[in-house]
Amino acid sequence: MSKQLTLGEGFEKYGKTTKRAQFLSEMDRLIPWAELCELIAPAYPTAGNGRPPRALETMLRIYFLQQWFNLSDPAAEDALYDSVSMRRFVGVDLSAESAPDETTICRFRHLLERHNLGGALFEYVLEYLEGNGIKVGRGTIVDASIISAPSSTKNKDQRRDPDMHQTKKGNQWYFGMKAHIGVDSRTKVIHAVVATAANVHDSVCLPDLLHGGETKVWGDSAYQGQAGVLRGRAPQAQDLTNRRYRRRGEVDEVERSKNRTKSTVRAKVEHAFLVIKRIFGFAKTRYRGLEKNAHRLFVTCALANLYLVRRRLMQPT
Repeated sequence: MSKQLTLGEGFEKYGKTTKRAQFLSEMDRLIPWAELCELIAPAYPTAGNGRPPRALETMLRIYFLQQWFNLSDPAAEDALYDSVSMRRFVGVDLSAESAPDETTICRFRHLLERHNLGGALFEYVLEYLEGNGIKVGRGTIVDASIISAPSSTKNKDQRRDPDMHQTKKGNQWYFGMKAHIGVDSRTKVIHAVVATAANVHDSVCLPDLLHGGETKVWGDSAYQGQAGVLRGRAPQAQDLTNRRYRRRGEVDEVERSKNRTKSTVRAKVEHAFLVIKRIFGFAKTRYRGLEKNAHRLFVTCALANLYLVRRRLMQPT
């Protein structure tokens, strides 16, 4: 039996600031909305014939909600009707207007993808952080993580995504793509991103994950033997990638101990992947094709950077 709503609904005596509302409040304060909208504005349609477009900042806020809470286009529309904190964050007043529908949300996402604005947003956030005193230093940690894709052929084309491939890790096979990132060893800020199919070896993307001014580079044993690449891309960098310590059943305890020491720094890269895959939910691809998922990866990394340094940004100057 459904309970009838009263006239006092929405004016409850008891309430609590939820973790979601607190998170959205923090992000609202940290994100440079005006500058990001200015970046997108040249590609955004202006009012003219036909239905006027929704406000650009409104659509950008919804798009960021999709990244933070791993929402599809229909789920994003439903969330705006279901969640007061999300409506408040977006700025939708249901007494005066409806929330943007899933088609409008989808079109905005396609506009960003078509104009390759994910990379531009990522680069701008790095500039924004640098302007606030959070600079990329001379130590870089490189790593890659598999993002799974649906392997089923029960779809319109009756085949798997041709941009995705399978790879073996340990004794298990995975199908999907790989997110390669370069992370600053001091601030944990992601300063480089590459998206590939899962079967591309980690070391292939090493040159694209370095900014060139490094004096130290950390990585797991997948990056072993890349001294020539390091000299070419970052001539001053000391190679601190892990070495294989087990040969023909024999364990080199000295090399093993060195790896443990290196890993105390290298583990910081896992914080970035924790935010991307666990907190923001980008553990599986949502779209078909590498390009769309790569675009999502760039935007997610930009938002992950803001999340990782949010406490420093909120400190009074």
